[in-house]
Amino acid sequence: MMRVALTLCAVGLLAACGERPQTGAGVKSDTPVFLGAQNSFVAPGWTPGDKTNWEQGLKARMQNSQNEYPKMNTSQK
Repeated sequence: MMRVALTLCAVGLLAACGERPQTGAGVKSDTPVFLGAQNSFVAPGWTPGDKTNWEQGLKARMQNSQNEYPKMNTSQK
């Protein structure tokens, strides 16, 4: 009985180690990201298709909201 239980556990563990095939399914888009979505969820002031405005928005977002270094240094002064 113990041998059967150990065999089943071993088979279960070995089956769990198998890899599933990775297919290329998913969302694929050939359009550039700066063309963006044309709906109400875009950032205010940004027009889809304007690449320079897109890049400036990314730079401003990095400096103003996603960069913790200036936030930490200005609060200690």
